[in-house]
Amino acid sequence: MKKALLALSILVSLLVLIGIGLGIYRFRDRHSGYGIDISLKSPKQILKAGFSKVNITPSFFETWTDANGDSRYNPEDGDTYEDSNDNGKFDAIWLAGFHNSRPAQGILDPLWARAMVLESGDVIMAVAVIDMIGFGNDEVIATRKLIKESFPELDYVIIQSTHVHSSPDLMGIWGPSEYVRGVYPEYLTQVQEGVKEAVAQAILAKKPAKIRFAEESESLKPLVGDTRMPHVYDPSLRLMQVIDRESDETLGTIMNWGNHPETLWAENIQISSDFASPWREFVENGLDTSDSTKLDGLGGVAIFMNGAIGGLMTTHPEMTVTDPFSGENFQKQSPEKMMAQGKALAKITLELLQDSSLTQFSELDLSIRAKTIDLKMDNGLFHLAAYLGIFDRGFIAWKTIRSEVSAWTLGPATFVHVPGELYPEILHGGIENPEGADFSMEPLEVPSIQSQTPGSFKFFAGMSNDMVGYIIPKSQWDVDPPYTYGRSQRPYGEINSLGPETAPTIHKAILEILKELKEK
Repeated sequence: MKKALLALSILVSLLVLIGIGLGIYRFRDRHSGYGIDISLKSPKQILKAGFSKVNITPSFFETWTDANGDSRYNPEDGDTYEDSNDNGKFDAIWLAGFHNSRPAQGILDPLWARAMVLESGDVIMAVAVIDMIGFGNDEVIATRKLIKESFPELDYVIIQSTHVHSSPDLMGIWGPSEYVRGVYPEYLTQVQEGVKEAVAQAILAKKPAKIRFAEESESLKPLVGDTRMPHVYDPSLRLMQVIDRESDETLGTIMNWGNHPETLWAENIQISSDFASPWREFVENGLDTSDSTKLDGLGGVAIFMNGAIGGLMTTHPEMTVTDPFSGENFQKQSPEKMMAQGKALAKITLELLQDSSLTQFSELDLSIRAKTIDLKMDNGLFHLAAYLGIFDRGFIAWKTIRSEVSAWTLGPATFVHVPGELYPEILHGGIENPEGADFSMEPLEVPSIQSQTPGSFKFFAGMSNDMVGYIIPKSQWDVDPPYTYGRSQRPYGEINSLGPETAPTIHKAILEILKELKEK
């Protein structure tokens, strides 16, 4: 009996040690010692700019037959896959967003890494935007290191995701089940190489440039739905057109708007960049309609920079999208609805930039302020995902991860970057402390970010240099009953958030760097 107890004790001890060892390995810092604290400014002078785009659509995946049309792969339902490489397993690309076990069946339109490089004097930076739901800070750092090997002259590289919900899972949490990582390692490498190539091509394409800015705040309201109280919208479209100083040809266009690219919705199993695809295509190449109406394209490379989409800014299936040329209405999620949305966005974009009275800026100063921040991870499900290897993300301390905030100015414009889905009330104001909230308190995330952003043109980009989920005002945090605004169950955002301290931490850090930019 004593021997059996001793053997059991040894076995339990070994299992505990293995569990502890696995935890230490899973939670290890992937980039020990890494941190940035960048503060740069160039004098006003002629700007050089380059743009590029690189196709990062998956080059290999196995397709499948959805027997019952539920958009979930389940052999028990009669679903089958095509084992094209005869290895006896389903080599799937798992689509990110909505639910698990949603493998891609085909390609509706390409995914892209689109890059802009700006050089002013001895300051040079790159912004790369990828058609992904998110890209973690560890992957961002690894990709930066890859780029730096070839281009050490780059002072700063921003990598932002469009947050499209029909792209491959690069976060890990949308695999075949809740307990299996969904990232295809070879595809992650393809994306990182694609970002590097896009930046390389943009560097080689640099030319002396001039800039035009435009903004429209009303026309796009019908395309944005806010699914969580308080209803604070960020429907504004902000544009930056970069023009060749000598030829007057458009080099590239930054299109900044806040909305979830998920118009295709949960039943879609085709790889797509959603409404960003037709929007960018039409802005570059123009719009021809059946009634002979024509809008000329701008040429160059169009880049969609997503904004403040927390509070669940989305064009959901209950919302109607109208084709601005045919007048046809689309409500049910479909490629046709996505196309109509792309046309509406492109029409407004092209019409805004037809305005010949827009000021052209030919000499601009470039300032950059960026720094690493620590964020607490209080979400128990995220801890479990990290321990199981679903998240491949390092911790820099107990319950603490590395992330990043940044802002940069270009002449009269400021671009603010945060690492997740910011609730628009943090950007614009309107934070509440509703009855039933978990914390009875005055809002912490004040004043609003927009009110502290310098410049005449204020761009905001979420999902930048990291993806930490929803960034929710602490005074609106709602996990425990009774729930706010008369809900019968907890709201969705908190499930996919690091915790209630995320918003105050990011807000404070952003205001600090904006203050420093003002003082430059």
